[in-house]
Amino acid sequence: MAAEVKLGTPLWRAVHRYRTAFITVAILSAVLNVLLLGGSIYMMLVYDSVLPSHSLPTLFSLLAMITIVYAFQALFDMMRSRILNDVGSALDQNMQPLVQRAISEAALRGGRFSGDGMTPMRDLDNIRAFLSGTGPTTLIDLPWIVFFLVVLSMLHIWLGVTALVGALIMIGMTWMTDRATKAPTQEIGQLTSYRSGMAESNLRHVEVLTALGMRERMRDRWSEVNKVYLASNDRLARSVAVLGGSSKVFRMFLQSAILTVGALLVIDGKASGGVIFASSILSGRSLAPIDTAIANWRGFASARAGWRRLNDLFARLSAAGDAVVQLPRPSKELLVEQVVIAPPGTQRVTVQHAQFRLGAGDALGIIGPSAAGKTSLARALIGVWPVLRGSVRLDGATRDQWDPERFGEAIGYLPQTVELLEGTVAENIARFEPDAPSEVIIAAAQAAGVHDLVVALPQGYETPVGSDGTQLSAGQRQRIGLARALYGNPFLVLLDEPNSNLDQAGEEALEHAIAGVRARGGIAIVIAHRPSALARVSHVLFMRDGRQEAFGPRDEVLAKIMSKPIPINAGVEAADNSRGEAPRKAAGGER
Repeated sequence: MAAEVKLGTPLWRAVHRYRTAFITVAILSAVLNVLLLGGSIYMMLVYDSVLPSHSLPTLFSLLAMITIVYAFQALFDMMRSRILNDVGSALDQNMQPLVQRAISEAALRGGRFSGDGMTPMRDLDNIRAFLSGTGPTTLIDLPWIVFFLVVLSMLHIWLGVTALVGALIMIGMTWMTDRATKAPTQEIGQLTSYRSGMAESNLRHVEVLTALGMRERMRDRWSEVNKVYLASNDRLARSVAVLGGSSKVFRMFLQSAILTVGALLVIDGKASGGVIFASSILSGRSLAPIDTAIANWRGFASARAGWRRLNDLFARLSAAGDAVVQLPRPSKELLVEQVVIAPPGTQRVTVQHAQFRLGAGDALGIIGPSAAGKTSLARALIGVWPVLRGSVRLDGATRDQWDPERFGEAIGYLPQTVELLEGTVAENIARFEPDAPSEVIIAAAQAAGVHDLVVALPQGYETPVGSDGTQLSAGQRQRIGLARALYGNPFLVLLDEPNSNLDQAGEEALEHAIAGVRARGGIAIVIAHRPSALARVSHVLFMRDGRQEAFGPRDEVLAKIMSKPIPINAGVEAADNSRGEAPRKAAGGER
């Protein structure tokens, strides 16, 4: 049963696809190991046949044959190296999407990995490097030690016994290498991620660190982590160097010991002179896989640790596959039923028993004091946070009934902190959709009122935004983020503090965008602290301390909460000012 479980993991299934390639490598290795006898046989024949007879034709005939043998050795060795390199690259390509998906799911569930969060990617890199290197060939060659020991024993039993004792000692050294490198390898894997994450964080926040005089302190913190990282690497390198050096020295000593045994056999008349040199070569070849394994144990240990971590990751996180039945895009309603929400990875409830319904053409304003649970609710509505209890349904279906990509196409989202990705303005608006139609991109920009702003940029829609949109101002990022949220006319558009960085023109464009979503039969949800964002909504949801205290038509809810002396901070200001701006309603009327 355990074997079946292991073979059921994504990594095992991926490797199993290349079983034909591994069988081919094993066959090539078998032929190579047999051909490796050629050098020993050649030397033995030269000493035992050519030198006593002084026969040049025999010598040159043997030379021609061994040349052909070496040519085939080179060819087969190149072939198996090429096959393993292709297998490593193919495995990486096949597993990379699943690893990326698992990293994303872990982040969404609050299980983000320490440091830079890229440990699974490095684990896959280590596995690929191991498969593409000498690791698999070394493991495949290890059983052939028995073959060479048998050949040595056929020359003379004492040669085989001597080589066997040496092999057992070197196997013990391999076991010691594994024990010595296991803990440092795991520690280095964790420290690598943490060290990279800290360096990336210092770079990302360099402006704040400079302004507050914190650069030296943060650099010192990184240096302390780096010292621990270097110390772990040093311990690992010392362990590998000591045991690897010892194995090499012992193998040379063993060859000398076998030469000594061979010489004693020749003196005793039990072996020929050629046997001495042939046995020396054979013993070296028989123990070479162990020596290579010790020398490359660090890569093997890293790949093994990465394999285990990835299998654990895939076991914890179910990779969402394509839905069998493709549901149509939602177009009717959003239903929230007794929803309870907690941040992923915690049990701290931030929203309790929220319940409401919105139909096509509705717009909801969510207001309330800070830490009321507004953003938590928003993240659950668009499916990036899980729901502990209750459900969120679009046209009667929960999020898990949709293919993730198809569901995302029906959602428009503008977070508090607008995050643009490295690329052009057009690519960001189009959500990096390949070959996105220009008219659809422009339509989204016009719906967000940002078309004129974009064409005024140096390269228009092809203007690079830079890393995290740093080439643009905060207001430009927010308006381009709004255009991205509106791209493709999504049914549910959620805007979290969409006017925090907008000027008067931006505020007017935002109102127009909300009205446009309603006019085409979509649903708009706006989390607001400033009054202008509520001018075009039909409903208001008031939250406090994670609870829904009021929901209904905008004017009724605002009148209700303003009739009570409730210190709701920015929520009061939003409500009060919105009442004064009630005449600024959508042209199509309010629901």
